[in-house]
Amino acid sequence: MTEEHLKKGALPRLRSLLFAPASRPDMCAKLPRSGPDGVVLDLEDAVASTAKAEARVQARAMGAELQRQNPDLAVFVRVNPLGSEWFASDVAEGLAEELSGVVVPKLETAAQIELVHEALAQAGCGHFRLLAGVETATGVAQAADVLGHPRIDWAYFGAEDFITDMGGVRTGNGLEVLYARSQVALAARLAGVPVLDQVVTAFGDDERFLADAAVGRSIGYSGKLCIHPSQVPLANQSFSPSTEERERARALLAVWDAAQARGEASVAFEGQMVDEPLARRARALLDE
Repeated sequence: MTEEHLKKGALPRLRSLLFAPASRPDMCAKLPRSGPDGVVLDLEDAVASTAKAEARVQARAMGAELQRQNPDLAVFVRVNPLGSEWFASDVAEGLAEELSGVVVPKLETAAQIELVHEALAQAGCGHFRLLAGVETATGVAQAADVLGHPRIDWAYFGAEDFITDMGGVRTGNGLEVLYARSQVALAARLAGVPVLDQVVTAFGDDERFLADAAVGRSIGYSGKLCIHPSQVPLANQSFSPSTEERERARALLAVWDAAQARGEASVAFEGQMVDEPLARRARALLDE
């Protein structure tokens, strides 16, 4: 990892990352209201090709304003993919120096990350942190290489683009993306990169969102992409330990520590056999 990269300081925790079209400054101005950990002014999917030029102007202005007004909020701009006709202009015209970082979608190789960094550096933005989108068949297949690159700070799994690239069909239970979703979580864990879980497009269905977030958390995701303000508190709740979880973890560790003092390598707790991996998991939960 480069010296420049190491000087950036601690990464903001992202339990929730709320998107809005950069072409809609009225929506962008309201992004902080629901309490997200991070926000994204989107120049990619949410903006029509005919509106992208004006959206860059808005993204640059709104990004700077949001970051100045909300210093504890992680503010990003999502550019269009490397190789698209809009990427170079997005980087040159759409990024305010105050931003927390840049979201780069559809990354597939480590070589692409170097090209992204070169473009950012030429625009005077080489210091920006990168949030990588893994959302194609190639990206998932090479997720370990992509997320293992030292310039990647966060990642997300994009299920909708992935299943489209696969020629598949999205279903209610999400089994068609579970393998890829798990692969991205595994690659992120190996790289030590926080990773955000897929979008739930049914933004009015809280039960579905909570169920989907529970699956994401269970396989190692640390936060969730949000497309509507109503999803933000659900994401924050889902990716924060509950009071009950914390109390149980403390009780488990008390029993475990007592067993260790007796020289025992495992102990029963609430009908479950506890050993070192479960104790480590309890400690990790209390550290969140």
